[in-house]
Amino acid sequence: MDTQQISAPSRAPSPVRGDATPSSGVMHINSRHTSHFTVVGNHLAQHRELSLLAIGLATHIQSLPAGAKVGIKHLTERFPDSEARIAAALRELEVHGYLRRTRERLPNGRVITRTCSYNQPGSTNAHPAPAPKRRPKPSHPATVAAPTPTPAPRPATPYVPAPTAPKPPPLPQPTKPLPQLLHAATALLIDLHRRAPHITLTERDIHHLAPAVATWFERGTTPTAIRQALTNGLPQPLRFPAKFLRHRLIALLPPPTTPTYQPTPLQNCDRCDRAFRSPNPGNCHDCTADEPHLLSA
Repeated sequence: MDTQQISAPSRAPSPVRGDATPSSGVMHINSRHTSHFTVVGNHLAQHRELSLLAIGLATHIQSLPAGAKVGIKHLTERFPDSEARIAAALRELEVHGYLRRTRERLPNGRVITRTCSYNQPGSTNAHPAPAPKRRPKPSHPATVAAPTPTPAPRPATPYVPAPTAPKPPPLPQPTKPLPQLLHAATALLIDLHRRAPHITLTERDIHHLAPAVATWFERGTTPTAIRQALTNGLPQPLRFPAKFLRHRLIALLPPPTTPTYQPTPLQNCDRCDRAFRSPNPGNCHDCTADEPHLLSA
């Protein structure tokens, strides 16, 4: 009759394993993960020098499969943070050894950025090891699978630098840079803007192009012909006027003028007064041939 009847527990059961119930702070209610989870060390999750964004970014990168894009552009599209904040967080991870970014040149000459994520900050100098290959299990206990022959390593592809663009041909230069030709060339280039408003040249451009225009003058081209050659059929829009004029001054350069033929002047023979052609005065051919006979007589 003195037995106490218990109809309810004295306190609610604790969701925390064990007997210890925290009086304040966080209480963990954990469920066991069997798939789609990532193991993150407390050295990262409770890092005292990394920002909260850097810790979360490192956790996200470690959860991605190999080969996933982790550039600043891709992370900005994935998260609402700005490029500046994501770039600063990536630098934090690099400083503390959780991330390493290196630039490599491929055999075709293209430069790429190689990113390595480390779940332990002490292994920043190690290269990621390839996943071990599993050997196939024998189909019958009595049969033993033959070892797979290791393929011969491929020879390293020699580095071939990317082809460089050919250098543009030099501007034509006058054979005799006369001051009057350079002055006329400078005046023509300054006046081009009035005839073609799209052509805007700086003082440096005019000084650079004036010798080529003087070469056109030297070869007998009139100012009207030069203006037409430089301003006809301008592309729209004309983004680089100086480069456009430079191309035309080289591509449309007229050939040099051929010197006029000047015949050998006429001379009068000192002995027979007969006319003959010679650069110097004296005797004609016949009188010169008779001089040895006259001397012998």
